Amino acid sequence: MKILTKLVAAKVPRPSAETDEIITTIIDFVAATISLTISDVLASTLQGLTILKKLFDSCGMLHFQHWLSFIELYSEIIQSIGNVTGRVLYECTACVSIMLYQVASRLKIEASVHSNEVDGNSKMILNHAIENDLVNLLCDCLAESGTCLMSGSLDKLPAACEACKAIWALIDANELSSTWKHSFPLQSLQNQLRQCDYITLNTETYGIIEIVTKSFVESKPVQVALFHCFHKGFESALHASLQVTSRICMSSSFACHVICGLENSIENTNNIEGGIDGTIISDIFDLLSVGTSNLKKDKVEGRNQKCKLTNPQVIILNSCIVLATVAHHLILAGKRSAAYILTSSSKKQHDRLSILAYISSSGNKTSNSTPLEPYCASAMLALSSFVSLEDGGCANFIIDTVLALVPSITTMQNHLRLESPEVNALITNCNALLSNWHGQCDGLIGLLEMRLKWGGPLAAKQACSSGVPQHLIHLFSYGFRKYSVQESEKLKNKVDVSLSPNAVMGIVSSINYCLPAGAVYDILFRKESVKIFCDLISDMHLKILNDWNGPGGGKKGIMDLINAVIDLLAFPFIALQSAPGLPATSASISSSHLLNIGSPGGHIGIENKDLIKTIEKHLPQYLQILLEVCLPTSVLRCLKYIELKDCVCAIAFVAKMASYRPLAIQLLEGGLLDPSNVSKFLDRSSPKEVTLDMLMIISDLARMSKDFYEVINRACLLDFLKNSLSHEDKDVRAKACSAIGNMCRHSSYFYTSLSRNKIISLIIERCADSDKRTRKFACFAVGNAAYHNITLYEELRKCIPQLTRLLLSMEEDKTKSNAAGALSNLVRNSTVLCGEIISHGALQGLLTLVNDCSGNGEKVTVLRTGLFALSKMCDHLPCRQFIRSSEFFPVIVQLKSSSDPNIVANATAIISKLSAV
Repeated sequence: MKILTKLVAAKVPRPSAETDEIITTIIDFVAATISLTISDVLASTLQGLTILKKLFDSCGMLHFQHWLSFIELYSEIIQSIGNVTGRVLYECTACVSIMLYQVASRLKIEASVHSNEVDGNSKMILNHAIENDLVNLLCDCLAESGTCLMSGSLDKLPAACEACKAIWALIDANELSSTWKHSFPLQSLQNQLRQCDYITLNTETYGIIEIVTKSFVESKPVQVALFHCFHKGFESALHASLQVTSRICMSSSFACHVICGLENSIENTNNIEGGIDGTIISDIFDLLSVGTSNLKKDKVEGRNQKCKLTNPQVIILNSCIVLATVAHHLILAGKRSAAYILTSSSKKQHDRLSILAYISSSGNKTSNSTPLEPYCASAMLALSSFVSLEDGGCANFIIDTVLALVPSITTMQNHLRLESPEVNALITNCNALLSNWHGQCDGLIGLLEMRLKWGGPLAAKQACSSGVPQHLIHLFSYGFRKYSVQESEKLKNKVDVSLSPNAVMGIVSSINYCLPAGAVYDILFRKESVKIFCDLISDMHLKILNDWNGPGGGKKGIMDLINAVIDLLAFPFIALQSAPGLPATSASISSSHLLNIGSPGGHIGIENKDLIKTIEKHLPQYLQILLEVCLPTSVLRCLKYIELKDCVCAIAFVAKMASYRPLAIQLLEGGLLDPSNVSKFLDRSSPKEVTLDMLMIISDLARMSKDFYEVINRACLLDFLKNSLSHEDKDVRAKACSAIGNMCRHSSYFYTSLSRNKIISLIIERCADSDKRTRKFACFAVGNAAYHNITLYEELRKCIPQLTRLLLSMEEDKTKSNAAGALSNLVRNSTVLCGEIISHGALQGLLTLVNDCSGNGEKVTVLRTGLFALSKMCDHLPCRQFIRSSEFFPVIVQLKSSSDPNIVANATAIISKLSAV
């Protein structure tokens, strides 16, 4: 053994049959002696393991038979792990990690030269490791090491570090050996649009990570072992520990709580302090501090072994990835406070944020227009993740601190700039992946969004003047542009702009903040831009996004993306509807409330007159663009990807589009009023906002044209309207009345079916509803139900007392006008109801109304309607006789002298008819 040790130290052995024989012999010797306790034999056994480790490392010999023999030996050692010394466990585990690193290295070389020839031994070793659950043996090694550490012994800590290195090498090698090409959902969509293969992640890799994660979550010793691996000091162990920790974090929310030190208080929402001393998170910040010192090339005191990092950038990058991943899972768990990572100490919060801020700007001293270094981008990612953890209700210490530390909007814009519009310059600063979850520009876009959100109108104007919205669209445009055959060939071995789902969301949100500052024309009034947003909510992209297990993916990611795109595209409609002094574009009672209050368009002020004029001028152009990109159809299709409770904003946007005839036609062609959709959105289980907007859609379509009556009829919605008239919510009752009124606006098409379904009787009841709005729209519906013919007169007879009471009570002017109009329509087509109109005091009520409103300038509209109703009453003899003998007749005569031509005309008509025989 001494001779072999000296030969190996002198690097004498070379790949050969003799060396293979030496390895085989030593493995057999170790297997035969490993269980012996004789000190001299044990020393020789350890020497043998050391020799094997060095041979595997220096000669790069990866013969499958050697692997099989050694893993069999390692399995036996793990089975009797409690009786094995720390040195033996370390040497054996180190041999496993070295062999796996050799496998990963060879696969990495093959990948870098795009070789189709896979090393047979490497592939067989990897397959054997996966199929025989080597990862479970390595987790057992971690557990044993952690148990010793908990008892106060450091004997097996080196073995834990080697186990971490082996687990990371196994994950790395498995990913490298797979045929999959990692891509974010948007990039996968781009590949499909170009008819490229869409390949998902290797499930075997997830299997390995799941085993490690399960072991970490369920075993306190494993947690302790991993924690102490961060203190070992060797850079390779630190790197592996960070990589394994990041994968564990990606796999489990609970693991993130453990790493923060929150595992005992997950249900206790009052405990909002994490990352305190003694946690993995705290140790990661220590690593960042050491890495920063290495970047500054300062002399660092204490923990000297960790201060000599040969590649601090890699340690920093992986540390920041862990922080960002933990923040993501805390958000999913509802723990919306950065204190779960940064502690509750404002000093510690500031110190930790300052470290990240320094790192984020440390690699770009020469020029702001150069691409971000990956480790700088990762620091930005961590910073933006901490900001995302805050609820955002108002500015706080974390947000204020980050705003003071991060780069300006101009600097961020320089980093976002693509170097050239030419195809050969497609590989830019946005192509690199920081991890399987994060793209290199995620943090930059996240911080930009934060500046725009908290910087107010001034920040948005600065962004627009720097061309930020155009640069953001440019990031999208590379993925959706059409390439010639020659360009496609150039792109064959290139990577497209890689935008993660979080980056996509950040871009959409950032552009939205810029719209009120003038970006609306350059973004929304250009077809190519709107087409991009339409593609983001396309079937193809949402299907891919649904399968994405990282941040911004799954059902929640789909919901967030749909709402963000809708919020952006709805801006012109909301801006016009919310502009001061302009009439609302919708007759809705409370339509699209949530969409309105969440949009920048809902806060357009008087100072934005020029913007409103621009939107008004170009609205027809915008509507045409929406039609050409088939946006109404796309919005309807994307509804199947979100749950009913999450459809509020989407249906609100549909309701806004439905008020424009061209868009309404495309919505109907896309199945908006298919019976299945109607039953879904008007069901009692549907959110109130969805129900209200669906009723508004029906109302708007019916009011717009009788051409829509047939499609409304095919929607089979009368039962739902009937239920809505008896709904416990007053707004639903009012909206249903309005819809029915408009369904009777243009013709008697629905008269018979409304009667058959006993809806008219319910409308009459609503005239006496406890809600004033419902009463107003019920009168409107009654009036239209009586307008076209006498079909419903008999049923409507019962509403005369209610209409009379409304005329004489303390009601809104509009309600009184509607009641007066309804009474006039009840005599429009026949005299059959004249008697009851007189006997129930309705005619007297009209005369009283005219008397009370005459001379009151604020009641002109009600006065006009009342006079018009009396004019219609005068078409029938019984009514003429009653009016002629009324004490209020002189008031009508006096009104002939009014300055209002409408009042004069109606008063003159009444007097003329009363003078007739």
